[in-house]
Amino acid sequence: MKLIVGLGNPGFGYRHTRHNAGFMVIDRLAERLGAKVTQRAYRGLVGRGVEGGVPVALLKPMTMMNLSGLSVDQAVEDLSVAPRDVLVVYDEVQLDPGQIRLRPKGSAGGHNGAASIIRELDTQDFPRLRVGVGGADKQGRANYVLKPFGRSEWPAVREALEEAADACLLFVREGIEAAMNRYNG
Repeated sequence: MKLIVGLGNPGFGYRHTRHNAGFMVIDRLAERLGAKVTQRAYRGLVGRGVEGGVPVALLKPMTMMNLSGLSVDQAVEDLSVAPRDVLVVYDEVQLDPGQIRLRPKGSAGGHNGAASIIRELDTQDFPRLRVGVGGADKQGRANYVLKPFGRSEWPAVREALEEAADACLLFVREGIEAAMNRYNG
């Protein structure tokens, strides 16, 4: 079993914001896996599918970004998934829109959702996929990530979301190293 977690904030007002890049990737994965991410569990919404014979759970925490770890910890415990089998997908201001980057483990890098997961799981040893949203040079990043992508950014963003979904599926089938080798340009 693999667990793919997309971070974001619940609510219609946040739907197309930069901070919800993780939710957007989960939506694409759900389409590809024929899953519906509608089951209420683990303080979030869950869907299930199979990729290459491997069962996959998709999770969107509904706790607000900064408390995502509460949801992820419950899912990891209930599903008996090792942290190495959990891929966390979230927005990254250090990457331009259209870029993605995978890592096998590491610090939160200033991302409060990732920090919450590290705190609740008591480990940094879980894979993550960061989706570029730009804005590293902007003052007031907290407000920046809560704004929607600009019209001119959407073509690159759509492509990155599809590529991120591809990377997630390769992670499920072949692991984080294979996904990193293919998608970390």
